[in-house]
This record gives sequence, structure tokens and C-alpha cells, in this order.
Amino acid sequence: MDEYIDIVTKAGKPTGQNALKSEIHSKGHYHNTAHIWLYTDSGKILLQQRAKTKTICPLLWDVSVAGHIDAGETLTSGAVREIQEEIGLTVSEDELHKIGVFECFQTYANGIVDNEFHNTFIAELKVDFTHLRPQEEEVEALKLVTFEDFKALLEHSETNNHFIASNRPYYEFVLESIKKML
Repeated sequence: MDEYIDIVTKAGKPTGQNALKSEIHSKGHYHNTAHIWLYTDSGKILLQQRAKTKTICPLLWDVSVAGHIDAGETLTSGAVREIQEEIGLTVSEDELHKIGVFECFQTYANGIVDNEFHNTFIAELKVDFTHLRPQEEEVEALKLVTFEDFKALLEHSETNNHFIASNRPYYEFVLESIKKML
């Protein structure tokens, strides 16, 4: 979907301008995304396998929910919308706990120049896993993994083709942040 997205500066400050997502990625404009990591009170993390049709990192496992913040949208309202769209779960903005903003500036072989600020939230998954409804265009599969399994998968991320290996420090930070919430 080619929605309008607000453009920010390299320092993450609003410019007052926006552009279509396709232009954002072809011209490398800096922009915001929301990453939401969901966890259970029993010490499991929800992972999403990226759809096989995704242009970047198809079929790799990653954050529970992620997406672009639409033009005019707040970070938290965008996060809530993405959760509803991608996995059919309704949460309130109050349930989101922001743990940081992470720069992800990358250029891909397919021509995408992705200059994103990942506004990262964690929230407790309070419904049974079977109630989640993955969005077919975005999500290939969902699974819950224990903290121990998450860590083991990270330790071998350079060779197991599970996670995006270059994101390992980010994943480790997220895991530690979730542990602090429990």
C-alpha cells in the first residue's frame, strides 16, 4: 500500500513535509516506524515471520508487529493501528511501553533506501495466541518462543537464517527490556 508518510530530519525531527511511501523509499527520506514486541506473563515473546512476498528480508523472523507511521499520525496511534492490522489484536495506547528509538539506515540491492527510526514499544500479550489473526500480505506465520529459545536463536543468527543477523544488538536490548517488565 502506498500511503503518505511524514518526513523527518536525520536527527528525527519533523519537517512538516510528507510523501508517498514509494517516494520515501526511492529517495531515502528519513521517516518513523513503530516496532511493537509482545510478550506473555509466562516469559514468551511473540515473533512474526515476514511474508514471502516482502521485498526486504522475506521469511525471516522478526518483531511481533512493525509498520510505518502514517502522515499526521502519532507514534502510539500508529503502533496501535499496526497491531490491529497485522495480527487483529486491539490494545490501548496506555498498554504500550516505549523502550527507545533505534536508527536503521540501510540501502538494499533492490533499490530501496530505508532510513527509518524504529520507535520501539513493548506490551504484554493478554489474549490467547490462537486468537491472533495474521495479515496475509505482511505475516507468513506467528510463534511464541521462550526467552531461552530467543537467546539461543540469537546466538546462531549469523548461520541459522532465522533472525536478521545484523539486528542482534537490537534484539538483545529488547529481550533485556522485556525481562525488566516481568
